[in-house]
Amino acid sequence: MTSPVSPDVLADSGLQLAQDGTVLTITLDRPAVRNAQTPLMWRTLAEIGASIGDDVRVVVVRGVGQSFSAGLDRSMLDPTAGAPGTETVADLLRLDDAGLSATIEEYQRGFTFLRDPRFVSIAAVQGYAIGAGFQLALSCDLRILAEDAQLCMKESALGLVPDLTGTKPLVEAVGYARALEICATARMVDAREAAAIGLAQRVVPTTELDAAVADLAAALTAPMVGAVRETKALLQGAADRSLDEQRRLEREAQGRRFREVAALVGR
Repeated sequence: MTSPVSPDVLADSGLQLAQDGTVLTITLDRPAVRNAQTPLMWRTLAEIGASIGDDVRVVVVRGVGQSFSAGLDRSMLDPTAGAPGTETVADLLRLDDAGLSATIEEYQRGFTFLRDPRFVSIAAVQGYAIGAGFQLALSCDLRILAEDAQLCMKESALGLVPDLTGTKPLVEAVGYARALEICATARMVDAREAAAIGLAQRVVPTTELDAAVADLAAALTAPMVGAVRETKALLQGAADRSLDEQRRLEREAQGRRFREVAALVGR
């Protein structure tokens, strides 16, 4: 992958980007503020997502230091914060309803690209994943948690709602009632509970997080690339489709798979 995002923009956004074979790793790199997020980070994540090519099969999202992400950088709620020209969340108040909605939609693109069926996304979570951090983890297909992970949808405690695409995957993972309770109370969910209610695929000791994520990435890249991509696409919308529609899509996908496998065997 050749990123259109310059090293300077990555640094200003608090991000690192590295690719090893077919595995792309996006690292939140603002350890002094527990990898708190900003509008610039969201916009840069969207740029990274738009640049991902077909050579990438797994995207890993992680944070530097002891936390995945403490959520929104609180200074972004202060219109006087930061250097002149720095975009803050407080700037939304200057917009009309249409402009506010359009700007949030642009922020959301920094999260939605992780659902792309061309690759499988993994959140490697240790320490805090709060608010926007929790939603970034929820945007990934799979979540591996360290034993010290603490998840929280903090927005209600600030008088806000989760708006960075986290509500749908949360309901899909734990059901409506539990999702409502987690969001409305803004309580912490520890790693053990997260695994028990379906928010995490695996919980490991903190020292084993890197190895566990590497093992999962290796397992995901072992099958033929087309098989994994077709499977992800089938599963993503399955809950919203009728059985007949899902059966049709399965047949069509399998037809493509048979033809590709046969062509490879025949070479």
